[in-house]
Amino acid sequence: MLQHGVPDTSRAARAWAWLGRHRFALAMVVAFVYVVPYFPRIHSANELPRVYLTQAMVHDGTFAIDRGVARWGTTADVSPHAGHHYSNKAPGSSMLAVPAYLVLTGVTHAVAGREPTLGEMTWAFRLWTGIVPTLLFLWLLAGFLPRFAPSPTARRLALVGYGLGSMAFVYSVLFIAHQLSAVAIGTAWILTVRVLDDGKRDRWMLAAGFAAGCAPLIDYQALFAALPIAAWATVRLVQTRRGWRPIAWAVAGAAVPIAILLLYHRACFGSPWKTGYDASETFAFHHQKGFLGLDQLRWSAFTGSTVAGDNGLVVFMPAVLLALPGWAILWWRGQRGHALVSAAIAVMYLAFISALNFWRGGWQFGPRYITVMLPFVVPAIAATLDWLDGRRWWRAIGWGAIAAGVAIYAIGVATFPHYPEKFKNPLYEVSLRLLGDGLASPNLGAALGLGRVASVVPWFALIAGLWLAAAVGDAWRTRWRDAALAAVLAALVIVGYRAFPGGGKVADDAYVKFVRPTVAVAPR
Repeated sequence: MLQHGVPDTSRAARAWAWLGRHRFALAMVVAFVYVVPYFPRIHSANELPRVYLTQAMVHDGTFAIDRGVARWGTTADVSPHAGHHYSNKAPGSSMLAVPAYLVLTGVTHAVAGREPTLGEMTWAFRLWTGIVPTLLFLWLLAGFLPRFAPSPTARRLALVGYGLGSMAFVYSVLFIAHQLSAVAIGTAWILTVRVLDDGKRDRWMLAAGFAAGCAPLIDYQALFAALPIAAWATVRLVQTRRGWRPIAWAVAGAAVPIAILLLYHRACFGSPWKTGYDASETFAFHHQKGFLGLDQLRWSAFTGSTVAGDNGLVVFMPAVLLALPGWAILWWRGQRGHALVSAAIAVMYLAFISALNFWRGGWQFGPRYITVMLPFVVPAIAATLDWLDGRRWWRAIGWGAIAAGVAIYAIGVATFPHYPEKFKNPLYEVSLRLLGDGLASPNLGAALGLGRVASVVPWFALIAGLWLAAAVGDAWRTRWRDAALAAVLAALVIVGYRAFPGGGKVADDAYVKFVRPTVAVAPR
């Protein structure tokens, strides 16, 4: 529109201002969607049964995944039962993927006149059930953290550390349900706190209960996290004399997804109490030993899941150690109930994986079975970062811990985020070696014609920029030295990981014969 020959730029100015206000959030979106670590050759045992189930529900009106198995082949996580094939996974993520599949099918029919490919389905389901829920949860978490960390810097760093520097990142960009279940139970916790601490209407507990019920529908072990939340809610109701209506709403909300899960079990395996693991043949020895594979505490499982160079939570996410002083800080501040819930869930899941006879869980990037606990340690991490923020130089330790995790997970996602057990130091034996060989995951830059490694350089710069923006904010003049020191500390941590012993000839052969060819032939 012209006024006296001068273009009206008010709309453009408003759009530019909006982009400026939301640049951090938009950069986070790009960070999640730029890299697409899809490698058809690995025939993912975790993703394919979930894809097959979504397709079976839409096309065949059944939970039997015979169509997918016949077309693309079986995997270790397919369970035969009563003459059919079933996924041995909890079905929630596949159910949530149904709308994405319907939209994708409509688009491919309209544009190309064909069914969607396996790769297209996998990407769409990853986006809809992993990336979108995680981004929405980060927004919800951002509004929840001020009660634990008044410092905006601490909150931004905690969000970046969780979103980009933990298993939340890798299991958002894969069609594996761990992160979605963490989002569900984390949302239930936040909504429960909003009702019982902040005075929101009791009916919000319907949504909290629904989210809590969805968690085991998505991933069975997420159920454990609901127990400390329920205990805290009960105590708060007694303290506030609010009555039991919030609990009634929560139970009503949870009843729907729990009923769906039990009916699914009955339809597939003949009993509401039998899961796909009961019918599993490949891993029957593990699943049927003890209670759901839980039989005895193992020191090897604890250390292997926390401090081992191939899969340790602390190794890949050093910032998790910030939760230890964070729980004490929350206790001193009078937030004892929240500190107890956070610590109890962390201890519970560490005990869970230490007692699980198949704790290593196959190919993974960190101890994936405890991904669900990570949202609950974020407030404690934020509290520590808040405490450190007023202490110059010392805060570089916290910033560096965040930076190290972000760098490690970015490098892994950019290359091959499926670390096989044969590699004892996969950061060096897989990810950094792939980059040295000029190989990286499929990504947007590669699709536009950039070379494999060159294509991830802008993405690495974006990730580094998000961490730096979170740390320094608008106070570059007073914080750049601390940021520089933090970057050096993070680099020293990663360099120090060279000291972890490697897998020797076995790992070298696996890299040469499988990993490198798999990444090399992946679609651009």
